[in-house]
Amino acid sequence: MSKEVKSESVSLCPVGKAAAPEPELLCIFGTGDLGRSLGQRLLQSGYRVVYGSRRPHSCGPLPQGTQVMSHAAAAQSASLVFVCVHREHYDFLETLAPQLKGKVLVDVSNNLKKNLYPEANAEYLQRLVPGAHVVKAFNTLSAWALQNGPSDANRQVYLCGNSAEAKQGVADTSTKMGFTVLDRGSLSAARELEDFPLQLFPEWRLPLRLAIGLTIFFFLYVVLTDVIYAYAKEKKDISFRIMVSLANKVFPIVSLIMLSLCYLPGVIAAFLQLYRGTKYKRFPDWLDRWMLCRKQLGLLALGFASLHVLYTLIIPIRYYVRYRLAAHTISQIRENKTSEFDTTMAWRTDSYYAVGILGFAVYLLLGITSLPSVSNALSWREFSFIQSKLGYLTLFLCTFHTYLYGWDKFLKPSYYKWYIPPAYMLSLVLPSVVLAVKLLLLLPCVDRSLTRIRQGWERTDPEADSKRSLLT
Repeated sequence: MSKEVKSESVSLCPVGKAAAPEPELLCIFGTGDLGRSLGQRLLQSGYRVVYGSRRPHSCGPLPQGTQVMSHAAAAQSASLVFVCVHREHYDFLETLAPQLKGKVLVDVSNNLKKNLYPEANAEYLQRLVPGAHVVKAFNTLSAWALQNGPSDANRQVYLCGNSAEAKQGVADTSTKMGFTVLDRGSLSAARELEDFPLQLFPEWRLPLRLAIGLTIFFFLYVVLTDVIYAYAKEKKDISFRIMVSLANKVFPIVSLIMLSLCYLPGVIAAFLQLYRGTKYKRFPDWLDRWMLCRKQLGLLALGFASLHVLYTLIIPIRYYVRYRLAAHTISQIRENKTSEFDTTMAWRTDSYYAVGILGFAVYLLLGITSLPSVSNALSWREFSFIQSKLGYLTLFLCTFHTYLYGWDKFLKPSYYKWYIPPAYMLSLVLPSVVLAVKLLLLLPCVDRSLTRIRQGWERTDPEADSKRSLLT
């Protein structure tokens, strides 16, 4: 009796403790930086990893917990293989065609420049191993991003391939690793994906060109009105002021104009919606592109404002300023005179500096909240409040700061050299227009109509009009 009970209890034990399923085994061809980083990330995501190498016994340190064997043995052990080798070394894969038949090959390669080969690397790989399912993926990620986890700049995995099942398997693996997957279609899109890492700041091109153009224009403008005018009219050589004084005039001008350009498309879009009476019509392409690069415009504007602050801080230690102060002091002593304290000038300069400091402080807040790590921690309402409400406050403070700099110079003909206005006066035109138009949009009657349109109301919607008439 006791033996029967004992044997029964022994047979019941395995039922109560079901064996855990073994993690999926993935294969990586290549033991370089990208291969090692990818293997480490896969291990952290719960996979088992085996490496295929032409030198299994001398391939350097690999992530702990992985195996390394020949290419043929590694290919037979896994159904999904990451090919982390350069295109010029793909030839060995052709000899592995029998072992790779029916397997998913993930091509992560890139080229040194565009149009280096007549066909995409992934298409070439598919031609070498026709029996495999090639998927282009992970080529837009760096080894650092794979090793340290996805960041906001490296969160997306683009993939393409001809097999929906193969792409789904790669997508599941990418999601398990913490990345967001974007399917770009068939393998014919591989060349486009391979060109992604070769692009140099594509979203910054328009803002950078604009910044460079504005800088060159206003630099030449202030050289004309300051240096060339002084030499032509007064025979004075003040070309030394180009390095600091003139640069410190150009930086804030460019900063203020570019900050205005961040908010100008928003007010244009608002008037377009008011004019059309709907929010469901697309904006013109030029306005769409403009609105998409507002973040870059704002960050470049902040950069120019920061340069203005740094240049202003070194003014007291400049040779020219120290010389002028010493010469003025000696002149006062010789003439036995004392300058009277000007209260108006004190109010003007203190107000000018105070408003500038406040404007730059809010400027910095806008720049900090543009960082992905900070913006992701904010709710939509918080982010919108900072970027919109505080953004217009920044524009107002910086514009007011410039008006205080001009003070009463607007009314004095002597400041209009060669009958053209100073550069800072030109910089006030655009921000003043943006602020005036924004005030127009804040009028209760206009704001109410714009809010209704953005909530879905359409002027040409008869159903909405009938409901409105019933309610009124």
